[in-house]
Amino acid sequence: MNPTKRAFLELHFAVLLYGFTAILGDLITLPATVLVWWRVLLTSISLFFLIRFGQSLKNIPRSLILQYMGIGVVVAIHWITFFGSIKYANASIALVCLATGSFFTSILEPLMTKAKFKWYEIALGALVVPGMALIVQSLEVSMLAGVWLGLLSSILAVLFSILNKQRIDKADPYSITFLEMSSAWLFICLIFPFYFSQNEGLQFMPIGMDWFYLLFLALACTTLAYVLNLRALKHVSAFAANLTINMEPVYGIILAAILLQENKELAPDFYIGVLIIMAAVFGYPFLKSKFE
Repeated sequence: MNPTKRAFLELHFAVLLYGFTAILGDLITLPATVLVWWRVLLTSISLFFLIRFGQSLKNIPRSLILQYMGIGVVVAIHWITFFGSIKYANASIALVCLATGSFFTSILEPLMTKAKFKWYEIALGALVVPGMALIVQSLEVSMLAGVWLGLLSSILAVLFSILNKQRIDKADPYSITFLEMSSAWLFICLIFPFYFSQNEGLQFMPIGMDWFYLLFLALACTTLAYVLNLRALKHVSAFAANLTINMEPVYGIILAAILLQENKELAPDFYIGVLIIMAAVFGYPFLKSKFE
């Protein structure tokens, strides 16, 4: 098979696996913080083999290791709020909130990198606002906490993406990911005493199908998807990769409708809002290629 064609297939499969993340978050019975603890633990163990049992870490300066570990804390809080959004609302809402990342990127990236603000990014960001307004007004009050957690998760996702982008060339991707996943696990270990003291009786051990879902989440939706993504990026352009990755919420919402029947919980205004947000998401790479 042509390497480029194979790369596109691998990239789409990776994004489809990413789309399953929200579905699994809904199916797993564990609380969000405990779920993330298991996810980053299992992912770290699988990555430990890919970094030759830690040999790759010897060439990374200690100061840089600490920076990656700090980013790992941001990743941990991002995933806790993302899965919290699913638990308080549902998978579709969490995915739509995550799709607002282009809006937050248009604000945070220039502030953090001292780059110029771009008019088309601000314009597309503004388009997200009425989309979210339609979504919020279509929801029951009990789901609004899930929206706020989802938006916080989106901001944190943008934050760690920018921080990673500034340091991605300073070490190999597998080592970076291992350091971030393992430090996310350590961070959650540190907050567990306080967390369980405030939430006595919460489930910690997976039961029944939770074990299968967790293994699939860690090994397929995290480690395998990441490896496929890295392989594909060697053969496809950044534009094509970004456009494909934007399919994650689309795949996720379709899967949520098929597997979880979430379309029965959501009003038509929700899907109108989704279309507005996705128009902004997919419009971004086209405008970026035209004006840069």
